[in-house]
Amino acid sequence: MAERPGQQSWWRHPVVVLAASYVAGAIPFSNLMAKRRRGVDLRSVGSGTVSGTSLYEVAGFGALALAGICDVAKGAVGPALAGRDRPALQATACATTVAGHNWSPFLGGAGGRGISPAIGALGAAAPVGSAILLGGMTVGRLSGETAIGSLAADIALVPVLRRTDGRRGALAATGVVATMLAKRLAGNAPVPAGEKKTRTYLNRLVFDRDTARKAGADD
Repeated sequence: MAERPGQQSWWRHPVVVLAASYVAGAIPFSNLMAKRRRGVDLRSVGSGTVSGTSLYEVAGFGALALAGICDVAKGAVGPALAGRDRPALQATACATTVAGHNWSPFLGGAGGRGISPAIGALGAAAPVGSAILLGGMTVGRLSGETAIGSLAADIALVPVLRRTDGRRGALAATGVVATMLAKRLAGNAPVPAGEKKTRTYLNRLVFDRDTARKAGADD
């Protein structure tokens, strides 16, 4: 049914848009896939991050591909409902869906780092941003440092989308970048007692872990 002038469909109401963004983002497809394929809860594997990388290590590429498609798709739900005619709401929906993924109530507040849902969210808001995030993630994985590649993409997002999509693109980029970086800094646990907080937070920001060296790396 067509909307009457001045009338807004219920599914475009800001409360509905943001609720849908958060709930869709919170669905933990990677963890569901790991449990189905291997009976493993990703929160108990490695760093405890519920991510595509952890899923790949547990269940292989097929599971990663399927969960990845679902994670990207869920990221587009809220921003698509918001529409490009409401850039502030759309940017908030982008941030909300990534927040749902990063701090999922279905996982007791645990989650991933938000890259896949951010790709989906920007696909609805500013598609160039999706290409930037995907490129950063790909280069990072090929080089063995996904976190650094993703950080480089995060840094590029706001200025590039400001140029390609104007205010709408800059707002959407700011929403997803702020939420992803907040998760990096928060990590999966508080900074251990006795550790230098500044150094630990810097390592989390750059390497997405508490130390510059990977666990198990040779001297």
